[in-house]
Amino acid sequence: MRFRDKSIIVTGAGSGIGRAAATLFAAEGGLVVVADRTEGADETARLIAEAGGAARAIRIDAGLEEDVARAVDLAVAEFGGLDVMFANAGISGGMANIFDTDVALIAEVLRVNLIGPFLAIKHGAPHIAQRGGGAIVLTASVAGIRSGAGSPAYSASKAGVINLAQVSAQQLTGSNVRVNAICPGLTETGMTKLTFDYAREAGKSDRIGRLNPLRRGAQPEELARVALFLASDDASYVNGQAIAVDGGLSSSHPVTKQEFGRTAV
Repeated sequence: MRFRDKSIIVTGAGSGIGRAAATLFAAEGGLVVVADRTEGADETARLIAEAGGAARAIRIDAGLEEDVARAVDLAVAEFGGLDVMFANAGISGGMANIFDTDVALIAEVLRVNLIGPFLAIKHGAPHIAQRGGGAIVLTASVAGIRSGAGSPAYSASKAGVINLAQVSAQQLTGSNVRVNAICPGLTETGMTKLTFDYAREAGKSDRIGRLNPLRRGAQPEELARVALFLASDDASYVNGQAIAVDGGLSSSHPVTKQEFGRTAV
Protein backbone atom coordinates (compact mmCIF):
# COMPACT_ATOMS: atom_id res chain seq x y z
CA MET A 1 0.00 0.00 0.00
CA ARG A 2 2.66 2.49 -1.08
CA PHE A 3 0.07 5.14 -1.98
CA ARG A 4 -2.37 4.89 0.91
CA ASP A 5 -4.40 8.13 1.05
CA LYS A 6 -2.16 9.77 -1.57
CA SER A 7 -3.89 12.08 -4.04
CA ILE A 8 -2.92 11.14 -7.59
CA ILE A 9 -3.74 12.38 -11.09
CA VAL A 10 -3.26 10.16 -14.13
CA THR A 11 -3.80 11.68 -17.58
CA GLY A 12 -4.53 9.48 -20.55
CA ALA A 13 -6.12 7.10 -18.03
CA GLY A 14 -8.93 5.97 -20.29
CA SER A 15 -6.93 3.07 -21.72
CA GLY A 16 -3.52 1.49 -22.06
CA ILE A 17 -0.69 2.48 -19.74
CA GLY A 18 -2.79 5.19 -18.09
CA ARG A 19 -5.62 2.82 -17.19
CA ALA A 20 -3.18 0.20 -15.93
CA ALA A 21 -1.40 2.77 -13.77
CA ALA A 22 -4.62 4.27 -12.39
CA THR A 23 -5.92 0.86 -11.32
CA LEU A 24 -2.58 -0.08 -9.76
CA PHE A 25 -2.35 3.25 -7.89
CA ALA A 26 -5.86 2.66 -6.52
CA ALA A 27 -5.07 -0.94 -5.60
CA GLU A 28 -2.20 0.38 -3.48
CA GLY A 29 -4.44 2.82 -1.62
CA GLY A 30 -4.24 5.84 -3.88
CA LEU A 31 -7.05 8.33 -4.38
CA VAL A 32 -7.05 8.72 -8.14
CA VAL A 33 -8.29 11.43 -10.48
CA VAL A 34 -8.76 9.58 -13.76
CA ALA A 35 -8.32 12.10 -16.56
CA ASP A 36 -8.90 11.44 -20.25
CA ARG A 37 -10.59 13.14 -23.18
CA THR A 38 -12.71 10.05 -23.90
CA GLU A 39 -15.43 8.12 -22.10
CA GLY A 40 -12.68 5.69 -21.15
CA ALA A 41 -12.11 7.87 -18.08
CA ASP A 42 -15.52 6.91 -16.73
CA GLU A 43 -14.87 3.24 -17.47
CA THR A 44 -11.53 3.28 -15.66
CA ALA A 45 -13.10 5.00 -12.64
CA ARG A 46 -15.86 2.39 -12.65
CA LEU A 47 -13.34 -0.47 -12.69
CA ILE A 48 -11.50 1.09 -9.76
CA ALA A 49 -14.71 1.55 -7.77
CA GLU A 50 -15.78 -2.04 -8.43
CA ALA A 51 -12.44 -3.20 -7.04
CA GLY A 52 -13.02 -1.18 -3.87
CA GLY A 53 -10.80 1.77 -4.76
CA ALA A 54 -11.38 5.52 -4.82
CA ALA A 55 -11.48 7.39 -8.13
CA ARG A 56 -12.98 10.46 -9.74
CA ALA A 57 -13.27 10.73 -13.52
CA ILE A 58 -12.81 13.96 -15.45
CA ARG A 59 -12.85 14.62 -19.18
CA ILE A 60 -9.95 16.84 -20.20
CA ASP A 61 -7.70 17.69 -23.10
CA ALA A 62 -4.25 17.25 -21.55
CA GLY A 63 -2.81 19.90 -23.85
CA LEU A 64 -5.18 22.67 -22.75
CA GLU A 65 -4.10 24.71 -19.74
CA GLU A 66 -7.59 25.30 -18.38
CA ASP A 67 -8.35 21.58 -18.54
CA VAL A 68 -5.18 20.58 -16.69
CA ALA A 69 -5.92 23.22 -14.07
CA ARG A 70 -9.43 21.75 -13.66
CA ALA A 71 -7.98 18.29 -13.03
CA VAL A 72 -5.64 19.65 -10.38
CA ASP A 73 -8.47 21.61 -8.77
CA LEU A 74 -10.55 18.42 -8.65
CA ALA A 75 -7.78 16.50 -6.89
CA VAL A 76 -7.37 19.29 -4.34
CA ALA A 77 -11.10 19.62 -3.74
CA GLU A 78 -11.87 15.89 -3.54
CA PHE A 79 -8.71 14.53 -1.93
CA GLY A 80 -7.27 17.50 -0.04
CA GLY A 81 -4.23 18.16 -2.20
CA LEU A 82 -1.92 16.47 -4.67
CA ASP A 83 0.94 14.03 -4.11
CA VAL A 84 1.57 12.42 -7.50
CA MET A 85 1.05 13.53 -11.08
CA PHE A 86 1.44 10.99 -13.89
CA ALA A 87 1.37 12.95 -17.16
CA ASN A 88 0.80 10.06 -19.50
CA ALA A 89 -1.55 11.35 -22.22
CA GLY A 90 -0.19 11.32 -25.74
CA ILE A 91 -0.93 10.88 -29.44
CA SER A 92 1.10 9.23 -32.20
CA GLY A 93 0.69 11.65 -35.08
CA GLY A 94 1.07 8.90 -37.67
CA MET A 95 4.25 7.77 -39.39
CA ALA A 96 4.78 10.38 -42.14
CA ASN A 97 8.34 11.49 -42.87
CA ILE A 98 9.53 15.08 -42.51
CA PHE A 99 8.65 16.08 -46.06
CA ASP A 100 5.13 14.66 -45.92
CA THR A 101 4.28 15.99 -42.47
CA ASP A 102 1.99 18.99 -42.24
CA VAL A 103 3.03 21.76 -39.85
CA ALA A 104 -0.40 21.64 -38.24
CA LEU A 105 0.13 17.97 -37.37
CA ILE A 106 3.48 18.66 -35.74
CA ALA A 107 1.92 21.50 -33.75
CA GLU A 108 -0.87 19.22 -32.52
CA VAL A 109 1.52 16.42 -31.54
CA LEU A 110 3.72 18.87 -29.64
CA ARG A 111 0.67 20.44 -27.99
CA VAL A 112 -0.52 17.16 -26.52
CA ASN A 113 2.75 15.27 -26.02
CA LEU A 114 5.02 18.06 -24.80
CA ILE A 115 2.91 21.02 -23.72
CA GLY A 116 0.68 18.56 -21.84
CA PRO A 117 3.49 17.37 -19.52
CA PHE A 118 4.69 20.97 -19.19
CA LEU A 119 1.23 22.00 -17.97
CA ALA A 120 1.09 19.03 -15.60
CA ILE A 121 4.32 20.21 -13.99
CA LYS A 122 3.34 23.88 -13.98
CA HIS A 123 0.00 23.29 -12.26
CA GLY A 124 0.79 20.14 -10.30
CA ALA A 125 4.20 20.82 -8.79
CA PRO A 126 3.17 23.73 -6.50
CA HIS A 127 0.45 21.63 -4.88
CA ILE A 128 2.76 18.63 -4.51
CA ALA A 129 5.36 20.87 -2.88
CA GLN A 130 2.72 22.18 -0.45
CA ARG A 131 2.21 18.60 0.76
CA GLY A 132 5.91 18.32 1.58
CA GLY A 133 6.95 16.75 -1.69
CA GLY A 134 6.06 13.90 -3.99
CA ALA A 135 6.58 12.85 -7.56
CA ILE A 136 5.79 13.72 -11.15
CA VAL A 137 6.17 11.03 -13.79
CA LEU A 138 6.08 11.82 -17.50
CA THR A 139 5.56 9.38 -20.35
CA ALA A 140 8.25 9.87 -22.98
CA SER A 141 9.32 7.10 -25.40
CA VAL A 142 12.34 5.28 -26.77
CA ALA A 143 11.56 7.36 -29.86
CA GLY A 144 12.78 10.33 -27.84
CA ILE A 145 16.12 8.71 -27.10
CA ARG A 146 17.26 8.19 -30.67
CA SER A 147 15.86 7.86 -34.18
CA GLY A 148 14.16 4.78 -35.54
CA ALA A 149 11.20 4.29 -33.22
CA GLY A 150 8.68 6.87 -34.36
CA SER A 151 7.74 9.64 -36.75
CA PRO A 152 9.60 12.98 -36.73
CA ALA A 153 6.75 14.74 -34.92
CA TYR A 154 6.31 12.03 -32.28
CA SER A 155 10.05 11.53 -31.76
CA ALA A 156 10.72 15.24 -31.35
CA SER A 157 7.88 15.59 -28.86
CA LYS A 158 9.17 12.73 -26.74
CA ALA A 159 12.76 13.98 -26.83
CA GLY A 160 11.34 17.21 -25.46
CA VAL A 161 9.63 15.31 -22.63
CA ILE A 162 12.95 13.76 -21.60
CA ASN A 163 14.61 17.15 -21.49
CA LEU A 164 11.60 18.63 -19.69
CA ALA A 165 12.01 16.04 -16.93
CA GLN A 166 15.65 17.05 -16.51
CA VAL A 167 15.04 20.80 -16.58
CA SER A 168 12.06 20.69 -14.22
CA ALA A 169 13.90 18.45 -11.75
CA GLN A 170 16.54 21.18 -11.54
CA GLN A 171 14.07 24.05 -11.33
CA LEU A 172 12.23 22.30 -8.52
CA THR A 173 15.37 22.13 -6.41
CA GLY A 174 14.51 22.37 -2.72
CA SER A 175 10.85 21.47 -3.21
CA ASN A 176 11.22 17.72 -2.61
CA VAL A 177 9.28 17.19 -5.84
CA ARG A 178 10.96 14.59 -8.04
CA VAL A 179 10.43 14.50 -11.82
CA ASN A 180 11.25 11.48 -13.94
CA ALA A 181 10.18 10.01 -17.26
CA ILE A 182 9.50 6.51 -18.51
CA CYS A 183 10.43 5.66 -22.09
CA PRO A 184 8.21 2.82 -23.33
CA GLY A 185 9.17 0.63 -26.24
CA LEU A 186 6.52 -1.14 -28.30
CA THR A 187 3.55 -1.59 -25.97
CA GLU A 188 0.07 -2.92 -26.68
CA THR A 189 -2.17 0.10 -26.18
CA GLY A 190 -4.91 1.86 -28.12
CA MET A 191 -2.17 3.70 -30.02
CA THR A 192 -0.61 0.46 -31.28
CA LYS A 193 -3.77 -1.67 -31.48
CA LEU A 194 -3.78 -1.82 -35.27
CA THR A 195 -0.21 -3.11 -35.34
CA PHE A 196 -0.90 -5.86 -32.83
CA ASP A 197 -4.24 -6.81 -34.39
CA TYR A 198 -2.75 -7.01 -37.88
CA ALA A 199 0.13 -9.21 -36.70
CA ARG A 200 -2.25 -11.61 -35.00
CA GLU A 201 -4.61 -11.78 -37.95
CA ALA A 202 -1.70 -12.42 -40.31
CA GLY A 203 -0.24 -15.11 -38.06
CA LYS A 204 2.85 -13.00 -37.45
CA SER A 205 2.61 -12.38 -33.71
CA ASP A 206 6.14 -13.72 -33.32
CA ARG A 207 7.41 -10.71 -35.27
CA ILE A 208 6.10 -8.16 -32.76
CA GLY A 209 9.03 -6.70 -30.85
CA ARG A 210 11.50 -8.94 -32.64
CA LEU A 211 14.16 -6.22 -32.67
CA ASN A 212 14.57 -6.17 -28.88
CA PRO A 213 16.41 -8.90 -26.95
CA LEU A 214 13.22 -10.10 -25.25
CA ARG A 215 11.62 -10.50 -28.70
CA ARG A 216 8.16 -9.34 -27.71
CA GLY A 217 6.06 -6.27 -27.14
CA ALA A 218 5.11 -5.05 -23.68
CA GLN A 219 1.78 -5.07 -21.89
CA PRO A 220 0.57 -1.81 -20.31
CA GLU A 221 0.97 -3.17 -16.77
CA GLU A 222 4.70 -3.63 -17.33
CA LEU A 223 5.09 0.08 -18.01
CA ALA A 224 2.66 1.06 -15.28
CA ARG A 225 4.66 -0.79 -12.65
CA VAL A 226 7.75 1.24 -13.52
CA ALA A 227 5.73 4.46 -13.35
CA LEU A 228 4.48 3.44 -9.91
CA PHE A 229 8.01 2.74 -8.76
CA LEU A 230 9.15 6.21 -9.84
CA ALA A 231 6.13 7.77 -8.13
CA SER A 232 6.75 5.91 -4.88
CA ASP A 233 9.12 6.41 -1.98
CA ASP A 234 11.00 3.36 -3.29
CA ALA A 235 12.49 5.80 -5.83
CA SER A 236 13.14 8.55 -3.28
CA TYR A 237 16.62 9.30 -4.70
CA VAL A 238 15.72 9.01 -8.39
CA ASN A 239 15.28 12.41 -9.98
CA GLY A 240 15.62 13.93 -13.44
CA GLN A 241 15.96 10.56 -15.14
CA ALA A 242 14.50 8.92 -18.24
CA ILE A 243 14.06 5.18 -17.72
CA ALA A 244 13.80 3.04 -20.85
CA VAL A 245 11.29 0.20 -20.52
CA ASP A 246 11.74 -1.38 -23.92
CA GLY A 247 12.91 -4.97 -23.60
CA GLY A 248 16.48 -3.82 -24.22
CA LEU A 249 15.81 -2.19 -27.62
CA SER A 250 17.65 1.04 -26.85
CA SER A 251 20.64 -0.69 -25.24
CA SER A 252 22.42 -1.05 -28.57
CA HIS A 253 22.98 0.49 -31.96
CA PRO A 254 21.92 -1.77 -34.85
CA VAL A 255 24.36 -4.67 -35.00
CA THR A 256 24.58 -8.28 -36.08
CA LYS A 257 23.35 -10.17 -33.02
CA GLN A 258 25.63 -12.83 -31.64
CA GLU A 259 23.23 -15.48 -30.36
CA PHE A 260 23.99 -18.67 -28.54
CA GLY A 261 25.05 -21.28 -31.10
CA ARG A 262 24.63 -19.09 -34.19
CA THR A 263 24.81 -15.61 -35.65
CA ALA A 264 21.64 -13.83 -36.73
CA VAL A 265 21.02 -10.42 -38.22
